[in-house]
Amino acid sequence: MAERDDLLASIAATTADYREGDLPAPTPKHVERWINQFDAAVQLPILREMDHVLKKTYFSRARTTKFLHGLFQTEKLVGDNPCAFWKEVQFLDIQGGGASQTQMLALFSKLLKANCGFEVSECGKDAEVFVYIDDATFTGNRVKQDIEKWIAKNAPAKATVHIIMIAMHTGARYYAEHYNKGNIRKTAKDAGKKIEFHWWCELGLENQNAQTDTSDVLRPVRIPDDAAVNEYVAAMTHKPHLRTAGQVGGKGIFSSDEARQLLEEEFLKAGVRIRQMCPNLNKYQRPLGNMLLETLGFGSLIVTFRNCPNNAPLALWAGDPWHPLFPRTTNSDTSMKRFMAMLAKDVF
Repeated sequence: MAERDDLLASIAATTADYREGDLPAPTPKHVERWINQFDAAVQLPILREMDHVLKKTYFSRARTTKFLHGLFQTEKLVGDNPCAFWKEVQFLDIQGGGASQTQMLALFSKLLKANCGFEVSECGKDAEVFVYIDDATFTGNRVKQDIEKWIAKNAPAKATVHIIMIAMHTGARYYAEHYNKGNIRKTAKDAGKKIEFHWWCELGLENQNAQTDTSDVLRPVRIPDDAAVNEYVAAMTHKPHLRTAGQVGGKGIFSSDEARQLLEEEFLKAGVRIRQMCPNLNKYQRPLGNMLLETLGFGSLIVTFRNCPNNAPLALWAGDPWHPLFPRTTNSDTSMKRFMAMLAKDVF
């Protein structure tokens, strides 16, 4: 039991600031209640792998702040005078849903004030360089929609846009910039505007179908021998896209392929059960995470101190009667008020 207790405590400590101010701090008992929903034989192996993975994919407030400090002085971006660069940049606050961009800008504004004496709102009055910053992008759809609207309504005839994320899946950039006839490059061209895009992130994770075998998301190697899963898969229009065994992904966020396969199979089985238990889930909330395409699910394991994305497996965030490890919030107004109150108290 000593190892189990240590793992419960470690996961709680890693995620200690999850939705701080909205929820009680995670405890070993909370983690234990979550893991007890899985078969007894796989509980300890799941805890081992989740402890390993979350140390790489959980972005705490401190890790986010560290990222922003690094961004502030990234020489390839800002040159040798960070304050001069940021003073001339216009920060885009154009996110169409959620409050993550506004919160990231609030954090960065505090950093600018401390290091340069000015805030985000005082920057880039006649800018040709723009910054779109957020915590993470998964499918790229949010970025694409936000930037396209900005191009149509407010973008100048010529501009450079830096799209900056803490974490990003490779498919997001491809979708936003190249996929189909509608993408941000084409939108700019059709509007007669010359806009250059640059993408920056700390953690880039592979998720494109063409790179499934080296992907960094949950992509099962086989369909488990489970009646409910087999029924779910049989009802799919297309066969699921499986990967070849033997890979831990390019970023090595998994400790081994064996451990990765355990998460893939157990989260898939749990996700199918959750869909049966929670009839109010929409049809796009697949067992391994929200996705418009009919698949087993997106399979992301990124979680931030702000929230857990619905692109993560249902087993991590789905609610009553399932007990989630990371209860999600969609009430951005409440979260934003509490976040700003914490910011005002110099919590960050």
